[in-house]
Amino acid sequence: MSSKHQPALIPEIEDEETAAPAYVAFPSVWTGEDSELLERMLDFYPRSKPKLILDATVNGGRFWRHSKRAVIGLDISRVHRPSIVADNTAMPFGGASFDVVVYDPPHIPNQGRDKQKDFNTRFGLGLRSPKEHGYSFAHLYPPFAREAFRVLRPEGILLCKIADYIHNHRYQWAHLDFIQAATAVGFCPCDCIVKVRKGPIIDPKWVTAHHSRRRHVYWLVFRKSDKCE
Repeated sequence: MSSKHQPALIPEIEDEETAAPAYVAFPSVWTGEDSELLERMLDFYPRSKPKLILDATVNGGRFWRHSKRAVIGLDISRVHRPSIVADNTAMPFGGASFDVVVYDPPHIPNQGRDKQKDFNTRFGLGLRSPKEHGYSFAHLYPPFAREAFRVLRPEGILLCKIADYIHNHRYQWAHLDFIQAATAVGFCPCDCIVKVRKGPIIDPKWVTAHHSRRRHVYWLVFRKSDKCE
């Protein structure tokens, strides 16, 4: 057959309006605001656009100040007028109610004041943990994890902001405590973002520190599934 009968090979050109957006890699270290990071995570991790999100520790709602997402804010305190006043270890919701649950528990029990910022007011660090609980909040993780697993829909996402800390001259591995609690109830741990702040939380009593100063927290990502991808 002569070449004049061969069909022309015309390169396919994608319509710019219908082309899928280019893949953008997700960074493992974040130096911006939590609200910006949350928006990125909510676009990145759920298998489909979340229709309903639960913030189980909403406090003043600083994560959602500029968000247009459908968020139910739960808090045990009435001070900030959350959507629902309740304990996140016994949530008043039916099973499989939410696509995403966000959890930002108190990070540093029995913490002194930072001379530059009032973390007790801004971030709810005023709670204290007694000796019976090892001066730790880890005892709160298992009952919360069970409730989060119950109220999430299959393939739902749990996003948890948590910080390790130093207490009684010992490093407290809070993020490991939470991972153990979450996996014990069936969550699949999927990712970890290191969130860095400009400076550490400083207790004026620490004249000399024998551990590195904490300038970061972790955002942990879990899926209610037996696989991440």
